[in-house]
Amino acid sequence: MAALAVLFTVFTSANAFAQEAAAATTAKPVDMGPVHKNAIFYVLMFLLLCLFIAIVGKALKVYELTRETQGKPEGINWNTVNAVIFALFLIVGLYGVYWEYSVHGKMISHMHEAASEHGQRIDEMFKLTLIITTIVFILTHIVLFAFAYFYRASDQRKAYYYPHNNTIEKIWTIVPALVLTLLVLKGFLTWRSIFYKVEDPKNRPISIEVTSSQFLWDIRYAGPDAVVGKKNYKLITAINNLGIDFNDKNSLDDLMAEEIVLPVNKPVRFILTSKDVIHSFYMPHFRVQLNTVPGMTSYFEFTPTITTDEMRTKLNDPKFNYILLCAKICGANHFNMQKNVRVVSEKEYQEWLTKQTPYLTNDLRKAFNLPVPVEAAPAAEQAPADTAATAAKVALDVNNQLALKK
Repeated sequence: MAALAVLFTVFTSANAFAQEAAAATTAKPVDMGPVHKNAIFYVLMFLLLCLFIAIVGKALKVYELTRETQGKPEGINWNTVNAVIFALFLIVGLYGVYWEYSVHGKMISHMHEAASEHGQRIDEMFKLTLIITTIVFILTHIVLFAFAYFYRASDQRKAYYYPHNNTIEKIWTIVPALVLTLLVLKGFLTWRSIFYKVEDPKNRPISIEVTSSQFLWDIRYAGPDAVVGKKNYKLITAINNLGIDFNDKNSLDDLMAEEIVLPVNKPVRFILTSKDVIHSFYMPHFRVQLNTVPGMTSYFEFTPTITTDEMRTKLNDPKFNYILLCAKICGANHFNMQKNVRVVSEKEYQEWLTKQTPYLTNDLRKAFNLPVPVEAAPAAEQAPADTAATAAKVALDVNNQLALKK
């Protein structure tokens, strides 16, 4: 009766609410869409299911109490019921594992291949870990649920007291320890191979500095001297937003870019810093992720192996682009921290590099009392985007003039 009263109250309230809503929207009907797409529908269905289970449970309880008062034996063997439910859970769970691999597993298998040298090793390590953990997961759950079914409580037998077994203890301690040692060692060696490389003097990495801040990335490329200049947070001003130290001659020819362009099969060394809070430098296609921490400089070096055009062909997606994201929730506009990344041939990279703008502008020269070469001044006024070649010449002239001053 109480359950019926609850149902009556719910439907009465829902009916009254529906009538009020209909009256309020008579002049202008609102299309709420299909009922099954409404969250309230699923909430009500869940509550009704809970109510149904509660009613069935109460009915069974009344049934058991009635048999007990009549002196009859137990009508339902709940130990057997629970054991059967455990067996059903095992079957449903194993199907769930199969479904995960057949549905979500396809998403992993169809995911683009790693576009970097070290990314392939990381993928291999991921697959090995997934295989081992899946095997352990399935076997342990089969044993767990099977034992719950076969060794359910029964009046026909008594439980055997089995407090300890040294052999079993050794097996489930030593075997997992060996497997985990293997995985940790493989991960350590993979990580070490990424961060501790012997530099090839004939194939030195390109230096690119990435500075994170809320909510953008500032990209600075090394100029013709192939060295990114120093910077100091104490030098940050309205026009020197990165705090570049122009006393370091390596800073005079550095270039700013609106995107990251990388030459294929050429090592790249990213210099990572942050101006405000912790961000995370994340390029999923290259299996690259490293935090950028205020007051600390981090480095990540890798070699891209697949150009953007090649990846578009592999994925049959002409609109595909590599991307730089922030993988650390850093504030309200965290989702806006994105940069386009392109991997191109060496020739395309050099052509793109010549079109980038030097960080050192005439305004910065005046602010830091740096001499402006006479031949470069008109060009800077007419075309703010100097080429890399011009930047190199300007830097050389500045160095010569500073030397003459000294």
